[in-house]
Amino acid sequence: MEAYDIGSAFGDLGEVEFRTLATFNRGTIGVFWASSGISPWERHPDDEELLQVIEGSVDIEVLTAEGSEITTVSAGSVFVVPRGHWHRHRHTGVVKELYLTPGPSDTSFEEDPRVSPGDT
Repeated sequence: MEAYDIGSAFGDLGEVEFRTLATFNRGTIGVFWASSGISPWERHPDDEELLQVIEGSVDIEVLTAEGSEITTVSAGSVFVVPRGHWHRHRHTGVVKELYLTPGPSDTSFEEDPRVSPGDT
């Protein structure tokens, strides 16, 4: 058993470098930080994902049946990404974040990951 100092976990962490703190179920708990840009799409087919913003804020874009929904998550807040939904980060400044991803992830660099390249 071990306790993790989240603040010091960012110490020598490079931008958009992920640091795993521990395993959790079939996934991981970790931290990362970024200052700009848009992340690739990601989804977790079997689990929800918990995101906690430690410093700054970030816009989380989630694709739903109705379209794209963007939620701003600020320092001290948590956001639960619904199971099986494609989502990405839209960075507008420095954000430091803790994530809890309990299971496997899919990643896509497509404009709309719900449509495979052969479907267009």
